[in-house]
Amino acid sequence: MRTITKRELVHRIAETVQVSKADARKVVQTFLDLMAEELGRGNRIEFRRFGVFEVRKRKPRVGQNPKTLEKVKVPGRRVVKFKEGRDLKKRLARGEEGDA
Repeated sequence: MRTITKRELVHRIAETVQVSKADARKVVQTFLDLMAEELGRGNRIEFRRFGVFEVRKRKPRVGQNPKTLEKVKVPGRRVVKFKEGRDLKKRLARGEEGDA
C-alpha cells in the first residue's frame, strides 16, 4: 500500500484526459473545495455506486488520558463518514486495482 497525493492525481488526470496540469489542478481543487463547503453545511454528498460522504455528530463522552489515567471530558464534534457504494465494495472485495 502506498499514499497517492493530490499532485499525483492531478498528473494522472492531466495525462488521461489530455489537459494541462494547471487545468487538472484547478478542477481537482475546485472539486475538493466544493465538497468541503457542502460537508461544512451538513449536506450529504452521494456518488452513485461509488459511495456517500456525510457529516455525523459524535456525542460528548468521558475519555481517559492513557499516560495519567485521568478522566477527561471529550466534547462532541462533527465528523465526516464515508460509506462505500456497491461497485466500490465489490472492487475492494476482489482486490481489483484501477478505476472505481
